[in-house]
Amino acid sequence: MKAYFYRYIIFSLLLSCFNIKMQGQEIIHIWDNTSIKANKVCLQAYIPEKANNNDAVIVCPGGSYFWLDKKNEGEQVGKWLQSNGIAAFVLKYRTAGVPAFLFHYRINCLGNQFPKPIQDLQRAIQYLRENHTTYNINPNRLGVMGFSAGGHLSLMSAVYASTNYLSDLGINTQVSLRPDFVASIYPVITLTKDGTHKRSRRGLLGDYKKSNKTLQDSLSLEQHIYTDMSPVFLVNCKDDPIVDYRNSELMDSALTANNVQHKYIQYKTGGHGFGANANKTTQEAIAWKDEFIIWLQTLKL
Repeated sequence: MKAYFYRYIIFSLLLSCFNIKMQGQEIIHIWDNTSIKANKVCLQAYIPEKANNNDAVIVCPGGSYFWLDKKNEGEQVGKWLQSNGIAAFVLKYRTAGVPAFLFHYRINCLGNQFPKPIQDLQRAIQYLRENHTTYNINPNRLGVMGFSAGGHLSLMSAVYASTNYLSDLGINTQVSLRPDFVASIYPVITLTKDGTHKRSRRGLLGDYKKSNKTLQDSLSLEQHIYTDMSPVFLVNCKDDPIVDYRNSELMDSALTANNVQHKYIQYKTGGHGFGANANKTTQEAIAWKDEFIIWLQTLKL
Protein backbone atom coordinates (compact mmCIF):
# COMPACT_ATOMS: atom_id res chain seq x y z
CA MET A 1 0.00 0.00 0.00
CA LYS A 2 2.82 2.37 0.90
CA ALA A 3 4.68 1.61 -2.36
CA TYR A 4 1.50 2.33 -4.32
CA PHE A 5 1.10 5.64 -2.47
CA TYR A 6 4.65 6.74 -3.29
CA ARG A 7 4.25 5.73 -6.93
CA TYR A 8 1.04 7.77 -7.05
CA ILE A 9 2.79 10.84 -5.58
CA ILE A 10 5.69 10.55 -8.03
CA PHE A 11 3.32 10.07 -10.95
CA SER A 12 1.28 13.10 -9.91
CA LEU A 13 4.39 15.26 -9.65
CA LEU A 14 5.61 14.12 -13.05
CA LEU A 15 2.20 14.76 -14.56
CA SER A 16 2.14 18.21 -13.03
CA CYS A 17 5.56 19.02 -14.48
CA PHE A 18 4.46 17.64 -17.84
CA ASN A 19 1.36 19.83 -17.87
CA ILE A 20 3.39 22.91 -16.95
CA LYS A 21 5.81 22.17 -19.75
CA MET A 22 3.02 21.57 -22.23
CA GLN A 23 1.16 24.71 -21.27
CA GLY A 24 4.35 26.77 -21.09
CA GLN A 25 2.79 29.22 -18.70
CA GLU A 26 5.74 30.87 -17.07
CA ILE A 27 4.91 34.16 -15.36
CA ILE A 28 7.40 36.94 -16.11
CA HIS A 29 7.37 40.05 -13.93
CA ILE A 30 8.79 42.57 -16.36
CA TRP A 31 9.28 45.42 -13.88
CA ASP A 32 11.38 43.37 -11.44
CA ASN A 33 14.79 44.89 -10.70
CA THR A 34 13.57 48.37 -11.60
CA SER A 35 12.30 51.26 -9.50
CA ILE A 36 8.78 50.91 -10.93
CA LYS A 37 6.25 49.56 -8.44
CA ALA A 38 4.00 47.54 -10.74
CA ASN A 39 4.19 44.03 -9.35
CA LYS A 40 0.94 42.92 -10.95
CA VAL A 41 2.17 43.70 -14.46
CA CYS A 42 3.42 40.51 -16.03
CA LEU A 43 3.72 38.36 -19.12
CA GLN A 44 2.24 34.88 -19.17
CA ALA A 45 4.37 32.84 -21.54
CA TYR A 46 3.06 30.10 -23.84
CA ILE A 47 6.15 28.56 -25.42
CA PRO A 48 5.67 25.96 -28.18
CA GLU A 49 7.70 22.77 -28.23
CA LYS A 50 8.26 23.19 -31.96
CA ALA A 51 8.76 26.78 -32.99
CA ASN A 52 7.55 28.14 -36.33
CA ASN A 53 10.23 30.58 -37.55
CA ASN A 54 10.71 31.44 -33.85
CA ASP A 55 7.89 33.97 -34.23
CA ALA A 56 6.68 35.61 -31.03
CA VAL A 57 3.58 37.65 -30.21
CA ILE A 58 2.79 39.84 -27.22
CA VAL A 59 -0.97 39.58 -26.63
CA CYS A 60 -2.89 42.58 -25.25
CA PRO A 61 -6.41 41.66 -24.07
CA GLY A 62 -9.14 44.27 -24.29
CA GLY A 63 -11.39 45.73 -21.62
CA SER A 64 -11.87 49.45 -22.33
CA TYR A 65 -8.61 50.24 -20.49
CA PHE A 66 -10.60 49.55 -17.30
CA TRP A 67 -10.12 45.77 -17.03
CA LEU A 68 -8.79 42.83 -19.07
CA ASP A 69 -10.58 39.93 -20.75
CA LYS A 70 -8.06 37.40 -19.51
CA LYS A 71 -9.83 34.34 -20.92
CA ASN A 72 -11.17 34.87 -24.45
CA GLU A 73 -8.58 37.50 -25.42
CA GLY A 74 -5.75 36.28 -23.21
CA GLU A 75 -5.42 32.65 -22.18
CA GLN A 76 -7.25 31.18 -25.18
CA VAL A 77 -5.28 33.33 -27.60
CA GLY A 78 -2.01 32.29 -25.96
CA LYS A 79 -2.84 28.60 -26.22
CA TRP A 80 -4.01 28.94 -29.82
CA LEU A 81 -0.79 30.68 -30.89
CA GLN A 82 1.28 28.15 -28.98
CA SER A 83 -0.49 25.28 -30.75
CA ASN A 84 0.55 26.86 -34.07
CA GLY A 85 4.23 26.99 -33.15
CA ILE A 86 4.19 30.67 -32.18
CA ALA A 87 5.51 31.82 -28.80
CA ALA A 88 2.83 33.91 -27.09
CA PHE A 89 3.24 36.27 -24.17
CA VAL A 90 -0.04 37.53 -22.73
CA LEU A 91 0.51 40.95 -21.20
CA LYS A 92 -1.31 41.92 -18.03
CA TYR A 93 -0.90 45.68 -18.42
CA ARG A 94 -2.08 48.39 -16.05
CA THR A 95 -5.73 49.43 -16.37
CA ALA A 96 -7.91 51.87 -14.47
CA GLY A 97 -9.80 49.12 -12.65
CA VAL A 98 -13.45 48.54 -11.83
CA PRO A 99 -13.53 51.04 -8.89
CA ALA A 100 -12.37 53.81 -11.23
CA PHE A 101 -15.09 52.83 -13.68
CA LEU A 102 -17.76 52.98 -10.97
CA PHE A 103 -16.71 56.00 -8.93
CA HIS A 104 -14.97 58.39 -11.37
CA TYR A 105 -12.26 59.23 -8.86
CA ARG A 106 -9.25 59.51 -11.19
CA ILE A 107 -8.49 63.20 -11.24
CA ASN A 108 -5.20 64.42 -12.71
CA CYS A 109 -2.68 61.58 -12.34
CA LEU A 110 -4.48 59.42 -9.80
CA GLY A 111 -4.73 55.75 -10.73
CA ASN A 112 -3.64 54.01 -13.90
CA GLN A 113 -4.00 56.03 -17.09
CA PHE A 114 -1.92 57.06 -20.10
CA PRO A 115 1.01 56.53 -20.53
CA LYS A 116 1.17 53.54 -18.16
CA PRO A 117 -0.32 50.96 -20.58
CA ILE A 118 2.13 51.84 -23.37
CA GLN A 119 4.99 51.88 -20.88
CA ASP A 120 4.07 48.32 -19.90
CA LEU A 121 3.96 47.24 -23.53
CA GLN A 122 7.24 48.90 -24.44
CA ARG A 123 8.86 47.32 -21.39
CA ALA A 124 7.55 43.92 -22.55
CA ILE A 125 9.06 44.46 -26.01
CA GLN A 126 12.35 45.52 -24.46
CA TYR A 127 12.42 42.58 -22.06
CA LEU A 128 11.72 39.95 -24.70
CA ARG A 129 14.25 41.35 -27.16
CA GLU A 130 16.92 41.48 -24.47
CA ASN A 131 16.11 37.92 -23.36
CA HIS A 132 15.22 36.37 -26.71
CA THR A 133 17.63 33.46 -26.32
CA THR A 134 15.96 32.42 -23.06
CA TYR A 135 12.64 31.93 -24.83
CA ASN A 136 14.02 30.76 -28.19
CA ILE A 137 12.40 33.58 -30.12
CA ASN A 138 13.56 35.66 -33.05
CA PRO A 139 13.98 39.28 -31.84
CA ASN A 140 13.35 40.41 -35.42
CA ARG A 141 9.98 38.64 -35.62
CA LEU A 142 8.40 39.96 -32.45
CA GLY A 143 4.89 41.33 -32.93
CA VAL A 144 1.97 42.59 -30.89
CA MET A 145 -1.64 41.40 -31.07
CA GLY A 146 -4.44 43.30 -29.38
CA PHE A 147 -8.19 43.16 -29.03
CA SER A 148 -10.59 46.11 -28.71
CA ALA A 149 -8.81 48.60 -26.38
CA GLY A 150 -5.86 46.22 -26.54
CA GLY A 151 -6.00 46.67 -30.31
CA HIS A 152 -5.60 50.39 -29.78
CA LEU A 153 -2.65 49.72 -27.48
CA SER A 154 -1.00 47.35 -29.95
CA LEU A 155 -1.26 49.89 -32.75
CA MET A 156 -0.01 52.64 -30.44
CA SER A 157 3.20 50.65 -30.03
CA ALA A 158 3.71 50.88 -33.80
CA VAL A 159 2.50 54.44 -34.31
CA TYR A 160 4.74 55.73 -31.50
CA ALA A 161 7.58 53.25 -31.88
CA SER A 162 10.11 56.10 -32.02
CA THR A 163 8.83 57.62 -28.77
CA ASN A 164 10.57 56.04 -25.81
CA TYR A 165 8.00 56.17 -23.01
CA LEU A 166 10.46 54.32 -20.77
CA SER A 167 13.01 57.12 -20.71
CA ASP A 168 10.96 59.21 -18.27
CA LEU A 169 11.14 56.24 -15.90
CA GLY A 170 14.92 56.10 -16.04
CA ILE A 171 14.85 52.87 -18.07
CA ASN A 172 17.61 52.66 -20.66
CA THR A 173 17.23 50.38 -23.65
CA GLN A 174 19.66 49.32 -26.34
CA VAL A 175 17.05 47.46 -28.38
CA SER A 176 14.34 48.75 -30.69
CA LEU A 177 10.89 49.29 -29.21
CA ARG A 178 9.26 48.95 -32.64
CA PRO A 179 7.10 45.83 -33.04
CA ASP A 180 7.89 43.89 -36.21
CA PHE A 181 4.19 43.49 -36.96
CA VAL A 182 0.84 44.27 -35.38
CA ALA A 183 -2.45 42.35 -35.37
CA SER A 184 -5.36 44.51 -34.27
CA ILE A 185 -8.70 42.76 -33.81
CA TYR A 186 -11.94 44.81 -33.63
CA PRO A 187 -9.87 47.74 -32.29
CA VAL A 188 -10.60 51.11 -30.82
CA ILE A 189 -8.87 53.61 -33.14
CA THR A 190 -10.15 57.17 -32.92
CA LEU A 191 -10.69 59.28 -29.81
CA THR A 192 -12.13 62.26 -31.68
CA LYS A 193 -14.39 61.27 -34.57
CA ASP A 194 -17.89 59.83 -34.75
CA GLY A 195 -17.81 56.29 -33.45
CA THR A 196 -15.36 57.02 -30.63
CA HIS A 197 -15.60 54.38 -27.91
CA LYS A 198 -16.04 56.80 -25.02
CA ARG A 199 -15.50 54.25 -22.26
CA SER A 200 -12.07 53.35 -23.64
CA ARG A 201 -11.22 57.03 -24.00
CA ARG A 202 -12.15 57.63 -20.38
CA GLY A 203 -10.31 54.50 -19.27
CA LEU A 204 -7.11 55.57 -21.02
CA LEU A 205 -7.14 59.30 -20.24
CA GLY A 206 -8.92 59.49 -16.90
CA ASP A 207 -11.99 61.47 -15.86
CA TYR A 208 -10.25 64.83 -16.06
CA LYS A 209 -8.08 64.37 -19.14
CA LYS A 210 -10.70 62.53 -21.21
CA SER A 211 -11.78 65.94 -22.56
CA ASN A 212 -8.25 67.12 -23.33
CA LYS A 213 -8.32 67.81 -27.08
CA THR A 214 -4.55 67.57 -27.45
CA LEU A 215 -4.47 64.09 -25.92
CA GLN A 216 -7.53 63.04 -27.90
CA ASP A 217 -5.86 64.09 -31.15
CA SER A 218 -2.48 62.57 -30.31
CA LEU A 219 -4.02 59.21 -29.45
CA SER A 220 -6.44 59.11 -32.39
CA LEU A 221 -4.16 56.71 -34.21
CA GLU A 222 -5.58 57.19 -37.71
CA GLN A 223 -4.10 60.70 -37.66
CA HIS A 224 -0.51 59.58 -37.09
CA ILE A 225 0.22 56.82 -39.60
CA TYR A 226 3.54 57.03 -41.45
CA THR A 227 4.93 55.26 -44.49
CA ASP A 228 7.45 52.86 -42.95
CA MET A 229 5.25 51.75 -40.06
CA SER A 230 5.14 48.11 -38.99
CA PRO A 231 2.93 45.81 -41.12
CA VAL A 232 -0.63 45.55 -39.81
CA PHE A 233 -3.23 42.77 -39.78
CA LEU A 234 -6.63 44.35 -39.13
CA VAL A 235 -9.99 42.65 -38.49
CA ASN A 236 -13.45 43.76 -37.40
CA CYS A 237 -17.14 42.93 -37.83
CA LYS A 238 -19.76 45.19 -39.41
CA ASP A 239 -22.27 44.24 -36.70
CA ASP A 240 -19.93 45.07 -33.80
CA PRO A 241 -22.24 46.40 -31.04
CA ILE A 242 -19.44 47.77 -28.83
CA VAL A 243 -16.78 49.46 -30.98
CA ASP A 244 -18.19 51.20 -34.04
CA TYR A 245 -17.04 49.42 -37.21
CA ARG A 246 -15.92 52.77 -38.65
CA ASN A 247 -12.89 52.71 -36.33
CA SER A 248 -11.28 49.97 -38.41
CA GLU A 249 -12.33 51.61 -41.65
CA LEU A 250 -10.56 54.79 -40.56
CA MET A 251 -7.41 52.80 -39.85
CA ASP A 252 -7.60 50.93 -43.15
CA SER A 253 -7.95 54.23 -45.04
CA ALA A 254 -5.01 55.77 -43.20
CA LEU A 255 -2.80 52.73 -43.79
CA THR A 256 -3.72 52.67 -47.46
CA ALA A 257 -3.07 56.39 -47.90
CA ASN A 258 0.39 55.99 -46.40
CA ASN A 259 1.25 52.80 -48.32
CA VAL A 260 1.69 50.77 -45.13
CA GLN A 261 1.80 47.05 -45.72
CA HIS A 262 -1.40 45.66 -44.26
CA LYS A 263 -4.30 43.26 -44.62
CA TYR A 264 -7.82 44.35 -43.68
CA ILE A 265 -10.73 41.93 -43.30
CA GLN A 266 -14.22 43.11 -42.42
CA TYR A 267 -16.75 40.39 -41.63
CA LYS A 268 -20.46 41.01 -41.92
CA THR A 269 -21.28 39.20 -38.70
CA GLY A 270 -19.36 38.23 -35.58
CA GLY A 271 -19.89 40.91 -32.98
CA HIS A 272 -17.23 41.85 -30.47
CA GLY A 273 -15.12 40.38 -27.69
CA PHE A 274 -14.77 36.85 -29.01
CA GLY A 275 -10.99 36.68 -29.13
CA ALA A 276 -10.01 33.12 -30.04
CA ASN A 277 -13.26 31.59 -28.78
CA ALA A 278 -15.36 30.17 -31.64
CA ASN A 279 -18.35 29.83 -29.31
CA LYS A 280 -18.50 33.60 -28.86
CA THR A 281 -18.82 34.54 -32.52
CA THR A 282 -19.87 33.36 -35.98
CA GLN A 283 -18.21 30.76 -38.16
CA GLU A 284 -17.49 33.60 -40.56
CA ALA A 285 -15.60 35.76 -38.08
CA ILE A 286 -13.60 33.06 -36.30
CA ALA A 287 -11.85 32.46 -39.62
CA TRP A 288 -9.67 35.44 -38.69
CA LYS A 289 -7.41 33.01 -36.85
CA ASP A 290 -6.57 31.02 -39.97
CA GLU A 291 -6.18 34.22 -41.96
CA PHE A 292 -3.68 35.56 -39.43
CA ILE A 293 -1.57 32.39 -39.46
CA ILE A 294 -1.39 32.51 -43.27
CA TRP A 295 -0.55 36.22 -43.22
CA LEU A 296 2.22 35.76 -40.67
CA GLN A 297 3.74 32.80 -42.47
CA THR A 298 4.02 34.80 -45.68
CA LEU A 299 5.15 38.03 -44.00
CA LYS A 300 8.66 38.99 -45.05
CA LEU A 301 10.44 41.08 -42.46
